[in-house]
Amino acid sequence: MGPVYILWLRQVKRYLRSRARVLGSLGQPLLLLFALGFGFGPTFEKAGGGNYIQFLAPGIIAMGILFTALFSGIEILWDRKFGFLKETLVAPVPRLLIVLGRTLGGATIAMFQGAIVFTVCLVAGFRVEDLSMLPAAFAFMVLIAIAFTAVGTIFGSVLEDMQAFPVIMNFMVMPLFFFSGAIFPLKGLPKALTAATSINPLTYGVDGLRGALTHGPAFGLGLDFAVLGVFAGILLVVGSYFFSRIEL
Repeated sequence: MGPVYILWLRQVKRYLRSRARVLGSLGQPLLLLFALGFGFGPTFEKAGGGNYIQFLAPGIIAMGILFTALFSGIEILWDRKFGFLKETLVAPVPRLLIVLGRTLGGATIAMFQGAIVFTVCLVAGFRVEDLSMLPAAFAFMVLIAIAFTAVGTIFGSVLEDMQAFPVIMNFMVMPLFFFSGAIFPLKGLPKALTAATSINPLTYGVDGLRGALTHGPAFGLGLDFAVLGVFAGILLVVGSYFFSRIEL
């Protein structure tokens, strides 16, 4: 597991050295937290939905993880451009271990971002209703980070244009977020919107986080965990396949 640790450590060190990257990744989630949380809060409460910050915060935490996890794939393009990827691929190490190390590194970074967003949510007024459920919330954060870091790895392995990568990732982030139930309840939706949320893997991550941190989930924690776990496992395999086909 030495190569896995080395690649994980390299990813984390690169992240810690980049303050601009840390702040940039926080901008969008925190903007939505304050703009939506305090802007729609009174309306949500008058409609009988309760405290909107309590409802919104789990989705914002998931978004902070999602944004960082997806964009971790661009490091493959950077490494390919500057030659580090070639050095890694010619090493006598199975590419599955390389992908695992990179994925765990990207997931760890995404978890850091999620932890920062979680802290800001606490400052904004969010409160965990059952502290004993924090380990379950942490497990959902880990699965979200791993699953979408694997997605970033897939696109980083397939694409060669560095300018195309952020465009595609930005195109993916907002539909995944808005159709995850992060900003509105999942019950009573039109059929088309129900279908869109049901096939969105982030829906199960947000629902699991909300169930663990606040009140009962819409689908059940077991189903949320199973769907997200299977999704993460499949993406790791797919990511390994595309990474193994990279031509330098």
